[in-house]
Amino acid sequence: MTDADAFRAGLQVAIDEFLDEQATRLAPLGPDAARLLTAAREAVTGGKRFRAAFCHWGFKAVSDLPADQEKALLRACASLEFLHASALVHDDFMDASDTRRGRPATHRAFEGEHRDAGWSGDPEQYGAAAAILLGDLLLTWADELLRRCGFPLERVEAALAMFDICRSEVVAGQFLDVSVQARGKADVDTAMTVLRYKSAKYSIERPLHIGAALGGASPAEIEALTAFGLPLGEAFQLRDDQLGVFGDPAVTGKPAGDDLVEGKRTVLVAHALEALAPHEGAVLDRSLGSDLPQDEVAELRALIRGSGAEQQVESLIDQLADRSRAALEEASFRDEAVRALRELSAAVTQRAH
Repeated sequence: MTDADAFRAGLQVAIDEFLDEQATRLAPLGPDAARLLTAAREAVTGGKRFRAAFCHWGFKAVSDLPADQEKALLRACASLEFLHASALVHDDFMDASDTRRGRPATHRAFEGEHRDAGWSGDPEQYGAAAAILLGDLLLTWADELLRRCGFPLERVEAALAMFDICRSEVVAGQFLDVSVQARGKADVDTAMTVLRYKSAKYSIERPLHIGAALGGASPAEIEALTAFGLPLGEAFQLRDDQLGVFGDPAVTGKPAGDDLVEGKRTVLVAHALEALAPHEGAVLDRSLGSDLPQDEVAELRALIRGSGAEQQVESLIDQLADRSRAALEEASFRDEAVRALRELSAAVTQRAH
């Protein structure tokens, strides 16, 4: 196994052990609680584990890891995966997404169970309620897992302070995102603000901070991690936005052009709307958020590509990645961590379509 494979395997063990503990705790509630646990397991299984990895290497950037604290660090890293799973469950419901990683989204899965069982009431409402509650439960468990990870109290308190900021930013960023979509317009600066707070900071910068706080980082080290992590997080989400329009469903686990169907006012879309001729921009603008057949998705992709927006975003990804790499080389982090963070940087910005 590679080091990355070993880390992911250890992380899954930490996740499974925590969920086994929760299953024992909730067993008296009966089969419905068991169904909720099954959905929770699905939500935190798989994925690229980027947030956990950045937490791990944030710690190792500033501190050696004693052998007796390896499990504690894995549990802390796992808390970021529960936070991410919570955000995805809620995000899929808010976006009315049908799938996640090639499987039915949580609200759709519970909706289907209701319909198949022939229960009374509205299946969609049941699915919505289940998704909200599962997302809340995963968020609660993220906090619990970090608090009880096993590091000394003063280190955990420092990490929780970062975690508090992270959660506030991502929730406020989500609200900004849905408000922008409701207004039906966003310039490039507004779209970048949504990107920064909804995803970029909680995907890379804050996981680095949480890991570093557990490692006893100084304010200067936290600042150096921001210089590396924030532009990388922005590049990461810009790549995700590219995949949301141009990605291969076999790779992304989402339908082709899913961001267009969901009406997302991303940086990519904002650049396209600024560059297109008025009549073409009007076509793109009124099509966003519609239930588009694949031929119309292809037409919108061609419009965006023809506007030059795709290349503009690619150039911005390169600029941000370069800034991040330069900050990493200037920082005084441990050599092993610098090598690992270089590899992670490439992984999050160069994902295949």
